[in-house]
Amino acid sequence: MPFELNVFIVEDSLIQRMHAAAICTELGLHVMGEASDGNEALLLLQNSPLPDVMLIDLEMPGMDGIELIQELAHRSIPVSVIVSSAKEDALISSVETMLQAYGLPVLGAIKKPLTLLQLSKALDHFKPITKENIQTRPEVVMAASEITKALIEHQFVAYFQPKISIKTGVIKGVETLIRWQHPEKGLVMPSQFISIAEEYGLINELTMEILDLALQQCRHWHERGLKITVAINLSMLSLSNSTFAEHIAQKVASYAIDPSFIVLEITETAVMGDVGNALGTLARLRLKGFGLSIDDYGTGFSSMQQLSRIPFTELKLDRSFVDGAHTKPHLRAILASAIEIAKKLELRSVAEGVECIEDLVVLQELGCDIVQGYLTAKPMPGDEIVPWLKSNNQRLRELCKPAS
Repeated sequence: MPFELNVFIVEDSLIQRMHAAAICTELGLHVMGEASDGNEALLLLQNSPLPDVMLIDLEMPGMDGIELIQELAHRSIPVSVIVSSAKEDALISSVETMLQAYGLPVLGAIKKPLTLLQLSKALDHFKPITKENIQTRPEVVMAASEITKALIEHQFVAYFQPKISIKTGVIKGVETLIRWQHPEKGLVMPSQFISIAEEYGLINELTMEILDLALQQCRHWHERGLKITVAINLSMLSLSNSTFAEHIAQKVASYAIDPSFIVLEITETAVMGDVGNALGTLARLRLKGFGLSIDDYGTGFSSMQQLSRIPFTELKLDRSFVDGAHTKPHLRAILASAIEIAKKLELRSVAEGVECIEDLVVLQELGCDIVQGYLTAKPMPGDEIVPWLKSNNQRLRELCKPAS
């Protein structure tokens, strides 16, 4: 570690506290405080400088570790957290996810007994933080009137994230990601406007806007010999419109693109309205040759029930199951099950949110087909794809080379 860190240990067992303190001292850390539960920890923190890191046990009398973490977040206390517990992996993982949701930096979630190696590896992730890092306020949502104005003025832009064959490292397609290039607020992310577009009946127009941008880019790539698929996200609300399938087919035909190169990712940010119309729309799109992908499989409404009634060609594994799968047996089990289902249904499996080589190796071992995430490529404007591909071809092949 580049500098000495101040650590605060919260653990009800005196023996365990002494053990943790001894390991911290051996690593060159300064143990600035100890507490037997959350209440005592908060009381002590009121009258002393804040630590860099808090090592927190989960199961304690009085205020337990989960309540303490919630209090740290609610009070916007800028401290990095390491969870240490003897409880089951699934519970520890759940707390780790909670920390991330609160915006508290989580350095690690360690299964007891605590070891020097585990703590050292967790502390390698440490970065100094400030109070502004803690996410206590919800993201600002844009008004419907602003979205309407942006559609009229064509302020929306398309970014593309490559989808890479896990066996060969070859690019197989891209996912189109909508962004809003706001003249005053800069680049606005979809989480700030998609739900409002759905609520105020603007989602179809927004979909057609991004479809146009995606098809222009797809045509450009195909003309230059880069024959890759382009995925576009569709809202379930759009599918309830009985004429929607025809509108999409006509739009794709106007660009002289074969529908087999277009994958429609069905996102369920809203509950499907007219089920009959939605299923009919999807069936017609599949009949016309479009690929259909069930997005974020295993979350929300994206489930086995949807697989049983919609003619999907692709199953996308949600990032919440991918991230950290190499250290979390329950995530690996979920991935294995989903990939096996995809194989039996003859669907292509795509893992999104792949950010480290260890998770990529797990996906290779489980037989996943395609990976997408920051490990292989970040989202980028369309005109950057070809230069990126030229400079990353060899890296991708090496990355996806099976271990000998």
